[in-house]
Amino acid sequence: MADRDYYEVLGVSRSATPEEIKAAFRKLAAQHHPDKNPDDPTAPARFKEVNSAYQALSDPNRRAMYDRFGHAAEQPGSPFAGGPFQGGVVDFSEIAVDGILGDLLGVFGVGKGDRGDIRRDLEVSFEEAAFGCEKEVKYDRVVTCGDCSGSGSAPGTKPETCDACNGRGRVRFQQGLFPIAVERTCSRCRGRGRVVTSPCQGCRGAGLVTESNTISVTIPPGMEHGAARVVSGAGNRPRPDRPAGDLELAVQVRAHPFFRREADDVLCLVPINFTTATLGGEVEVPTLDGKGKLKVPPGTQPGAVLRIKGKGIPKRAGIGRGDQRVEVTIEVPTQLTAKQRELVEALARELGEEVNPQQRSFMEKLRGLFG
Repeated sequence: MADRDYYEVLGVSRSATPEEIKAAFRKLAAQHHPDKNPDDPTAPARFKEVNSAYQALSDPNRRAMYDRFGHAAEQPGSPFAGGPFQGGVVDFSEIAVDGILGDLLGVFGVGKGDRGDIRRDLEVSFEEAAFGCEKEVKYDRVVTCGDCSGSGSAPGTKPETCDACNGRGRVRFQQGLFPIAVERTCSRCRGRGRVVTSPCQGCRGAGLVTESNTISVTIPPGMEHGAARVVSGAGNRPRPDRPAGDLELAVQVRAHPFFRREADDVLCLVPINFTTATLGGEVEVPTLDGKGKLKVPPGTQPGAVLRIKGKGIPKRAGIGRGDQRVEVTIEVPTQLTAKQRELVEALARELGEEVNPQQRSFMEKLRGLFG
């Protein structure tokens, strides 16, 4: 069967962006993966075709050569040829298999630089972020297969030396469009120098399996929303012969119904009555440590911000805490008795304020302040 145009294979235009090409590949690779189509004998060929197209079009240099020379640029001898499916041999140990090694492309990715890192969100409460805590994190990760110790071969068998590179892991070409000697990673063994001929049943020859993992993570005091905690070596193992990546946890702090944070200070809004605002006094307010006392100076105006020293967020340096800043609002009663209205009007006259009908609706809100 003649090679189809790579753009046609992925269903994208020749002007498609790298993001569009990647999105098309992810969709088609998941759709045609042999493990998802065990009864379809054509699935491996379609899967291989999709991967070949993506390998060529995702690399800017190879794409430029393909746009100019077509499939000839992908023939052996071209320095832009290659990819895990070149040469008609598919090494599934290099592919994250859906249902076996986790998310098809999320485990290894399609790039050569993937390190097996895992990124997850970790939700904590406002108080847990402020004072620190221990959190259990449960997740799936890719590890070395215990049945074959990562070799990919069934128990009692061993991988064989790759006959394409004679165990070197690299091959050399000197033909095609570019008559120069070019050496690249062997596409049959992916540079390992060996191939699996009797796959392990536990990992299907990949040498890797997924397992559930639970770890305890320490959240230090003063952790901010969006900050990351990294656990070294707790990520996926990208290949049996490579170390595991890291687990990166992005801390997500839940919103608090009363407090909000600004640097190391805690901010809140507290209503006080007219009498306290006028004469001063002490009111009870919530703090991160429980109930606290706030001193209100005489003549406090609406919107004034008062401080409670040392009741904020513990500083990351471990020395001291921020403050709690309290914005004051004045509670205004909605109804007044005749006696209360009389007292308020008397106060207004004493203060030299005229109480007219237009002002009465406001004065009526001061119920209960002097009764």
